[in-house]
Amino acid sequence: MKKNLIPAIALFIFASCNNDPKPDAPKPTEKETPKTEAAAAVNPNVTDWMSWEGGIDVAGVTDASYKMPNVIFHVANMVNTPVGKAPSGMILYRPDTLQPPVVMGFVSSNKIVGDYFGPKIFAGTPFEKAPTVISTFDIKYDANGATAKVVAGGHTFECTMGDLGKPYLINRAMGSPMPFYQQGVERASGKTVLKVDGKEVKIIIPPVGLGGGPGAVLSVNGVYAR
Repeated sequence: MKKNLIPAIALFIFASCNNDPKPDAPKPTEKETPKTEAAAAVNPNVTDWMSWEGGIDVAGVTDASYKMPNVIFHVANMVNTPVGKAPSGMILYRPDTLQPPVVMGFVSSNKIVGDYFGPKIFAGTPFEKAPTVISTFDIKYDANGATAKVVAGGHTFECTMGDLGKPYLINRAMGSPMPFYQQGVERASGKTVLKVDGKEVKIIIPPVGLGGGPGAVLSVNGVYAR
């Protein structure tokens, strides 16, 4: 947390000279005692958290008339939690919004880790009671781009990202818009392709995604906490 420092203000009062031919010795300079008021750093206590490296995050719609994303692909090469670590993330794939999702839930190679996310991190969101879908992951990323292949619920999801922007630091407060603190390093994706079962999904990616950042982003590393 940043400290707001208020600089001390020094006030100098100089004595005036009288009209005698021989001036009096100057009066002592009066100087206000410097005062520094610094707001104490606020470090919120947290009880639940997850951290990760190699996150590939995409959220969008397949029809411009949809008000909410019907495609979410948020996965990470490794996710750490108080109950363990494993490649994990969340997937929502609902191409027909009049039908149940094809795949919806937390994806992980470890059920204990997957079961942690809903009630601990995403409480108060539509994903709070989402199931865990045991999945396999193959995620790679470097300075030029990223790829992710996740097999979940009998379907294969493949995402590629390129034309990455420069890395930048994030520090989003709880409620902006998600119900947890967010910190980390992101790189916006200039070109994103998502395929399901080998077929490209035409999605409209909004400029701002679910987490408050770009709708398609390589999340190099980060933390959610609440």
